[in-house]
Amino acid sequence: MSELSGILTALVTPFDSDGGIDEPTLRAVVDRSVDGGVGGVVACGSTGEFAAMTADERHRVVEIVVEQTAGRVPVVAQTGGLSAREAIAHSRHAQDAGASVLMLVTPFYEPLTMDETLRYLRTVAGAVDIPVMLYNLPPATGVNLDPDTVGRLAREVGPIRYVKDTSGDMAQLGQLIRYHGDVVSTIVGWDSLALAALADGAAGAMCGSGNVIPGELVSVQRAIAAGDLDRARTEWERIYPLLDTLLSVGFIPGVKVATTARGLPVGLPREPLAPLDAAATARIEELVAALPEPVVAG
Repeated sequence: MSELSGILTALVTPFDSDGGIDEPTLRAVVDRSVDGGVGGVVACGSTGEFAAMTADERHRVVEIVVEQTAGRVPVVAQTGGLSAREAIAHSRHAQDAGASVLMLVTPFYEPLTMDETLRYLRTVAGAVDIPVMLYNLPPATGVNLDPDTVGRLAREVGPIRYVKDTSGDMAQLGQLIRYHGDVVSTIVGWDSLALAALADGAAGAMCGSGNVIPGELVSVQRAIAAGDLDRARTEWERIYPLLDTLLSVGFIPGVKVATTARGLPVGLPREPLAPLDAAATARIEELVAALPEPVVAG
């Protein structure tokens, strides 16, 4: 299994006019990111609307993404659920389907204590044989996996090797990188913080905007890795207004509008998410139109 690093695209899930999974378009979504040079793709993440899909749909999306990726980059499958039993079933399916890493969001309906959260994570991670990424998403789960807790879990549970931190807290990211980098690799999960986090030593950035501008994000990441922070900043300035707008208007429908505006129609989000209003749609389309020609990684 390749080590995860660089830009990871949190793939959108395209739906067809009947509301079902649009398999041919999903394959095109995968290819756009791989062709853009990303370090991995993510199936059934938050951007992929996993919470609005059935178990069978989630399984099929993982299968399609693994098949279409064909070993070109690692596949991260988000396999968390509302119960340990559900998460184990998703995780074992993804492992058998050929996913490289499992990403576990903690249950997001019934408020859990920290002890209950940790028991869930230990139980699910202990039921699989491939690497696990903790998915820290406090706005949705109501529980923040603080750096010391993440480090302790990674030291106790062998498969836990990554954490995706979507707290939006740069201080927390810095602590993860510096105090627990010996046991867990930190992936930032907040698109507009990618430059700062990568420059500060994060292993990677998981971005829904990778559906829209994978090559541009990869170019920024590679500039940082090469020590050329001036170039990274210059390129970042060109794409930051789009990233900031996506986060402010409604991220999932915004990413779908932007992906469509970039030439790959991916449909609307699944209800109860609503399409963006006309003003927000026009703003995103304007920002996408102002982008340079797509970057294809060499």
